[in-house]
Order: sequence, then structure tokens, then C-alpha cells
Amino acid sequence: MARPAGERPAGERPHEPADEGTRIALRAARSNAPEDVARFIAAFQRDVRAYIGLLAPDTDGVDDLTQETLLRAIVSLRRFEGRSSARTWLLSIARRTVVDSVRRASVRPRISHADDWQLVAERRQPRDLPGFDEGVALRELLGLLPVERREAFVLTQLLGLSYERAAALCRCPVGTVRSRVSRARAELARLLAAAEGDLAC
Repeated sequence: MARPAGERPAGERPHEPADEGTRIALRAARSNAPEDVARFIAAFQRDVRAYIGLLAPDTDGVDDLTQETLLRAIVSLRRFEGRSSARTWLLSIARRTVVDSVRRASVRPRISHADDWQLVAERRQPRDLPGFDEGVALRELLGLLPVERREAFVLTQLLGLSYERAAALCRCPVGTVRSRVSRARAELARLLAAAEGDLAC
């Protein structure tokens, strides 16, 4: 006998997330067991740090902002219902954490006397890592983009989010994200060509 349209088979769970990360997050949200929460953190900590590292203007604060993001996520985890992927949900918390940090910094005196935070960050990094120079160059080029274009580019091209998820995260239409990514690519190509031209001289 055919089932009526929209009716689920007996025993089928009402909402089974497609990706493993979201399943891990839902398990942690339901159980609140320390091992499940630790698994949730381990699954997403790298993505959160990478996103904040490319978005935050204060390089020295990336680890602090990552920890603050993950702490906010743990506090809110019991309310996570899987309506979006856990990754999108967590990156939206990271984005708010960075915005809050920038707002806090704008109302207090500057503590660091360093004029060039990127140079300070470069000096503090180990130099024998593969791809180090390329990573520094990419960070410098991304830092020259307007923040909206940089964010759209990082989310879609570096973190691999779909344009739809990036649009939800940035709270703008999908077409706007596509336009920002296209302009970011063009600008990065122009900046890279200019940098290579300088090196050739």
C-alpha cells in the first residue's frame, strides 16, 4: 500500500542531518556529556580558528577569540536544533564574536604600540613550516580587501561553504555574495600581479 505524500516510514527519525559535524553537535546538545562536547569542539575548532584568523584585525587575539567563540557555542549548544549545519551555526557565532571584539576595541585605548600588526605576527610565526611564505602573502593580500569581500571570499573559497550558506551567514542575498567573491578574485589577481611586477623590477 502506498504511503500518503509526505508521510515518513515507521521508525524513521523526523530530522536526520546530512553531515557528520551536525550529527556530532546534535548528540552533544542532547546528551551534554563532556565527551560529546569535547568531540564537538574537536570537530570544529580548526575551522573556527581559520575563519577568525582571516577575519579578525587583531592577530594576537585570534586564539582568545576562538576560545570565546567555542565557549559561546557550548553555552548555546542545548538550543541547537540542526536547522542549519553546525558549521554554519558555529561560524555565525564566530562572526558575532569578532564583531563584538572590534566594537569593544574601538571604545578602549589601544594597548599595542606596534604600527604593523601583520609584521609582528609574521615575526612570531615559525619560519620552517611548509607554505609559510604563501600563507603570509595571502593574509596580506586579503587584508587589503574591503571586509565584506574578504569575508565572502574566505567563507566560500577557503572554508568551502556554499554561496547559500555564506549568504545566510553574512545576512545578504546569494547574488551579493557571488558579486563580492567575483570582485575579491579580480582584486586579488590585480594585487598579485602588481606584487609580482614589483619583485621583477
